[in-house]
Amino acid sequence: MNAVEIHDHARKLYSSQGAKALAEAAQMVRKYEKTDERLAEDWRRIEQALRQLHGPHVS
Repeated sequence: MNAVEIHDHARKLYSSQGAKALAEAAQMVRKYEKTDERLAEDWRRIEQALRQLHGPHVS
């Protein structure tokens, strides 16, 4: 996936899953780590994009 697709997918996932989106992305990384490294890497990038969308944690 290119950068635009990654961010688009992250936005859609966050829109549909809300706070659960990051956990969903992490689960997908684990799912594909052993079978398809390319897909695992896409999901890592989606996970990172979700972190950027969510912004920093405020204490």
